[in-house]
Amino acid sequence: MQNLIDIPVEVDGLHKAFGDQTVLNGITLRVTRGETVAVLGRSGTGKSVLLKILIRLLPSDSGTVRIAGEDISRLDVRALNEVRKKIGFLFQQAALYDSMTVQENVAFPLAKHTTMPRSDQEARVRELLASVEMDRDLDKLPSQVSGGMQKRVGLARALALDPEILLFDEPTAGLDPITGAEISELILQLKQKRKMSAVVVTHDVHSAKVFADRVVLLDQGNIVAEGTFADLQERREPFVRKFLRDGS
Repeated sequence: MQNLIDIPVEVDGLHKAFGDQTVLNGITLRVTRGETVAVLGRSGTGKSVLLKILIRLLPSDSGTVRIAGEDISRLDVRALNEVRKKIGFLFQQAALYDSMTVQENVAFPLAKHTTMPRSDQEARVRELLASVEMDRDLDKLPSQVSGGMQKRVGLARALALDPEILLFDEPTAGLDPITGAEISELILQLKQKRKMSAVVVTHDVHSAKVFADRVVLLDQGNIVAEGTFADLQERREPFVRKFLRDGS
């Protein structure tokens, strides 16, 4: 990766409402290069909406979002797609193509966005699947592997274009505790090996403790606490203490 930005994710004064319901109420957030930030909060607090705004799947009502130094609200479709190539996105349900094999799912971004020769694509796919321990299941369809395995394949696909930024939407949701712990450990390993910046939206406090450098806690559209887990454990606000206790 060339020309890396020291602060690849910058959010300033971000507002978003749906009708009379305010979802994000002036959010300001920075994610530095190589940092993993966990965004915690109860269901309906705007966590997933924030991720969708970061890749402009949803427009904001006001505020600024800069990704890899670019104000994405000002980009045309072609320029926006170039910025999106710097982002890997792991959806909550993995969002794999049902009719494609594991191998074909991971190869899809390479075939669509690069001129890499077929033999190099195949080698890259095998490398990516090996990194998430799925290289023995190349020819299986998504329906033939477990939910945890689908998350692993989705993660391999998110890494295909060697992104500068990773976005995770509830990576452990719907998984049993053991599989969820495995996915959390995998996120930690990728952070250590690849030095990418990441924003992880989750309600899972225990998992976030494994991989997060910093935690942002949302409530009613506002950031009510921010810092390391040690910082948050020192806070005395009832909501912060209850969330950390009940989410552990």
